[in-house]
Amino acid sequence: MLNENQVSDVIGSTAYGSDGEKIGKVGQVYFDENTDQPEWVTVNTGLFGTSESFIPLSDATFEGDRLTVSHTKDKVKDAPNVGNDGHLSPEEERRLYDYYGRGWGDYDTTTTTTTDNVHGTEGYDVSGPTTDDAMTRSEERLRVGTTSQEAGRARLRKWVETETVSQTVPVSRERAVLETEPITDANIGDATEGPAISSEEHEVILHEEVPVVEKTVEPVERVRLGTETVTEQQTVTEEVRSEQIDVDGDINRTS
Repeated sequence: MLNENQVSDVIGSTAYGSDGEKIGKVGQVYFDENTDQPEWVTVNTGLFGTSESFIPLSDATFEGDRLTVSHTKDKVKDAPNVGNDGHLSPEEERRLYDYYGRGWGDYDTTTTTTTDNVHGTEGYDVSGPTTDDAMTRSEERLRVGTTSQEAGRARLRKWVETETVSQTVPVSRERAVLETEPITDANIGDATEGPAISSEEHEVILHEEVPVVEKTVEPVERVRLGTETVTEQQTVTEEVRSEQIDVDGDINRTS
């Protein structure tokens, strides 16, 4: 017999007979409401699993995703055809008890309302898991933020360039000037001093200015690198998914 903690796990698992043969996929679990214990399980059988057969859970074991019942695969496949509508009538349950060789009195003495209160799990999902009676629709939402990353580098570099600069500067020089003066009483003495006739030389040193270049280094400005923030708009495009729910059948929409 299964315990309550195993019920949600057994739905969608695989049922095997007592002979080790695979029977099919577990569909629903039916409960006895007086004892609140699982009493029956339905398993997909037949060609392509198109029908469901009821199997008693007494003496059944569940391990991993494998439910092993106490009857063979052939026995289960030939079980009475009982409607799988979430409820077993007393007649339907009696037929099943008789088929599986379980005396009706064995169960009738413990509770008189067992068959009237057997029910399926709510929100049975044909894909396997058991849920509640509602389906949740979800959507992906796009949240866009920003993160900082290195986009490049700016470098401040200094180098030396050489250029030719011309500047005009005035320069002066001396040149010889020939001067003559007549003999007078004032200079007669200097004129007649020395030999009357002789050879002589007189020399004058001439001077001139030449340009002199001197270079000095002077600071002219300070240069540094800084940063500024420029804001611009960028469009982000991404795919988001949303679940859609559709209905089949004659359904009255309330909202």
